[in-house]
Amino acid sequence: MTLRIFTAALSVFFCTTAMAYEGSSYEVVFRAEGFEVRHYPERVVAEVAYSGENSGFRTLFGYISGNNKTARAVEMTTPVTQSTKIEMTTPVTQTRADDQTVMQFFLPAFFTLKTAPEPTDPAITIRALASGHFAVIRYSGRANDRNFETHRKRLLDELHASGLTPLGPAIRATYNGPFTPPFLRRNEAMYRIKWQQKYTL
Repeated sequence: MTLRIFTAALSVFFCTTAMAYEGSSYEVVFRAEGFEVRHYPERVVAEVAYSGENSGFRTLFGYISGNNKTARAVEMTTPVTQSTKIEMTTPVTQTRADDQTVMQFFLPAFFTLKTAPEPTDPAITIRALASGHFAVIRYSGRANDRNFETHRKRLLDELHASGLTPLGPAIRATYNGPFTPPFLRRNEAMYRIKWQQKYTL
């Protein structure tokens, strides 16, 4: 998906209403100078895999707008996340399965797998995202590939220096629409990690 498509989709998502969005709850268990480690509880997500010029955003936006089997609109939440679809080989080594990207919308916390509206689009999967620990670096500026890659690499260097092990691909988390001034935007690069309680805040 090109940056232009993603930006246009975000403008629809974040600018059609002035309401405040529910954010994913988490607990900060460790904070370093360059990053922090958060524990996220299990959460239900709607996700879609896509490649090339296709945008997963429109598909997911349609789902939360009522394009589901109960025609129920679902409250918007933040962040919107993207990650590369990969095939895990060992807890440390990953190999790229294809050129697909996975986009996820976090559903409001009161939904379960049984109560979440069933999609009408077969491209959408509703699943429980397992609880776990994530290393996170927060940054402002534009939500483009260059900015994300800069901070993803910085986070990965910090993890290696700290002896922490990524368990999957980098995740891009976006919290604001394109009309938010860049210096006020909240963006994050994240890795799910293997965490042992050997550090303290």
